[in-house]
Amino acid sequence: MKFRGHETFHIRKGWLYKGLKNVKKNDRFFLDNDINPTDFLGIGTSMVKSLRYWLQAVGLTTEEREGNTIHQRFTPFGKIIMGNDKYMEEEGTLWYLHYKLASNKELATTWYWFFNVFNMNEFSKEEFVNSLDSYIRYNLKDKPVAMRSLEDDYNCLINTYLSRKKRYPNKKISPEENLDCPLGELNLLDIVDKKRKIIKKSKLRKDAIHPLIILSIIIDQYEKYEYKNESKEIKIANLLNNPCNIGRIFNMNLNTLNHYLDRLQELRYITVTRTAGLDVINLRTDLDSLETLKKYYKEIGSLEVRDF
Repeated sequence: MKFRGHETFHIRKGWLYKGLKNVKKNDRFFLDNDINPTDFLGIGTSMVKSLRYWLQAVGLTTEEREGNTIHQRFTPFGKIIMGNDKYMEEEGTLWYLHYKLASNKELATTWYWFFNVFNMNEFSKEEFVNSLDSYIRYNLKDKPVAMRSLEDDYNCLINTYLSRKKRYPNKKISPEENLDCPLGELNLLDIVDKKRKIIKKSKLRKDAIHPLIILSIIIDQYEKYEYKNESKEIKIANLLNNPCNIGRIFNMNLNTLNHYLDRLQELRYITVTRTAGLDVINLRTDLDSLETLKKYYKEIGSLEVRDF
């Protein structure tokens, strides 16, 4: 479990591309003592640490040790993004980055907990932090985390998904200020009561996500599922309720989930069976999750489906 790896800084627009661009040039960019990343990135030392963390937390890079030296490498997912949407402007890219972040229990524990464990749809900061603290104490037993760190995680998570326009609707914000997190465009959170500072999880609307992004995540979770079967059968209840699957990660209700499943059935990627006591889908494609993601970029007109 990891908390406050972000150094209190949420992802800013353009950050991830700048990080990938420099890792591509030098896989020791964030790690070599002879390099000063602040000179190249134009951000402070703490922000550099934050960016290094975020590249890993959203699944774009990983750090590998070779002998006594650590190198920062592109993941297969990171290669696809760098090759097809390096500026991360497509909605499907943002949804997938969110999926990677919210399913990363090891590096982004608070994000994982919030979308997969925390069941309150409306909450205050105090309720969020106290519930997270209880989760940590139960799972880590004698290793509590400082409340200040949990409060910093709360603030960072809220800033990840709530734009300044929502937080300060009457304040004039210059479009040149790239302080918002691009994941705020997903509208996964909203403000219920500004005075009392009550936040809510927003239910996913129908057709918010391209069907191939949904399919790629279903397949990704199925590939990790210990009860895989020859018929590639998955219970709809598992899609809705299992940690890291589409229902939890995207704040879906059953009605919206069924809408996406029907759409995927129309496209002949799955078969949906709804009978008394047996609501399942069967995958009808041999594509793996990353091949499905590449197909998404091809469908939306990416210049070329390629790795970088």
